[in-house]
Amino acid sequence: MENSKQMRTWLDDMQLDHPLVIAGPCSAETEEQVLKIAHELKDSDVNYFRAGIWKPRTRPGMFEGVGAIGLKWLKKVKEETGMKTATEVANRAHVDLALENDVDLLWIGARSTVSPFIMQEIADALEGTDKIVLVKNPINPDLSLWLGGIERLYTANIKNLGAIHRGFSTYEKTKYRNIPEWQLAIEFQNRFPDLPLINDPSHITGKRDMIFDVSQTALDLNFDGLMIETHFDPDNAWSDAAQQVTPTVLKQIMRDLKIRKVTDSEEDFTKDLSNLRAQIDVIDNQLLDILGKRMKTSDSIGALKKERNVAVLQSTRWNEILGKMILEGESRGLSEEFVLKMFKAIHQESINHQEKIING
Repeated sequence: MENSKQMRTWLDDMQLDHPLVIAGPCSAETEEQVLKIAHELKDSDVNYFRAGIWKPRTRPGMFEGVGAIGLKWLKKVKEETGMKTATEVANRAHVDLALENDVDLLWIGARSTVSPFIMQEIADALEGTDKIVLVKNPINPDLSLWLGGIERLYTANIKNLGAIHRGFSTYEKTKYRNIPEWQLAIEFQNRFPDLPLINDPSHITGKRDMIFDVSQTALDLNFDGLMIETHFDPDNAWSDAAQQVTPTVLKQIMRDLKIRKVTDSEEDFTKDLSNLRAQIDVIDNQLLDILGKRMKTSDSIGALKKERNVAVLQSTRWNEILGKMILEGESRGLSEEFVLKMFKAIHQESINHQEKIING
């Protein structure tokens, strides 16, 4: 699969003056609930009304969706509001039922993207369709797996493709439900700049009060749209209650978001940006020099430990460093999440250096 301007055709043809917006409840619960939300979203910036019909839950016994009957409710949404519809599919049977009920946009969830077998089954079922098909990133931060799933659909002659960035699972406790790993999404854009990329702040945050900030970050990074879970009574939703917003809040979010220009050709802007980027280049080189010096010191520590037959890992020392660096980082305007990631990477590289010395 190669990048092509034609990848954007389905989105460009919509001629939107705002980001693409996919919104609606996490789960279709009742016909009344689905239609009420849809009517409240009618005549807003929402382009596709979404509702989960089949819900892949982590633990058995949780609400797993109303099933095929919910597709009839989506048909009523289209009939009564004129809105196009969207839902998640996870196997051939889901695909067949969604196509029979004329769902306009299908997305493939993170738990499905992680399996090449499932992706191939869905690709075979959708072969040649003119429906829009979006692929969420897999639950683990694996760009090749994400792109591989999209390539299976592309190979099945499905042209209206896109991707959804919904964040990645982690065993660590963070402020996010699924850590965004923005750098991986940026790498995705670098590889396929014309493949539409949608952000899902609901699943990244898991908290409705963080949705605006993550949405703004996504737009600042040139994402093409947003998928935001919306419910008229979020606190009593049957699934993912904490991350859903009301239609009123969604409309306010869309009003408050700032749409950035991709670039600016004005001479002063270009000159100032070039100067700032040159400063970044200098600082980056200095960072590499400092890290190189740090690893040389780690080599010396490794040699001393080898001489004294001392273990490489010193947990007490490491915990002291980490706690201190988090505080130091905060005083310099660096987030705890960033400091943790950075020093864990540095620590691992230091261990690798010391082990090489000791085992050499």
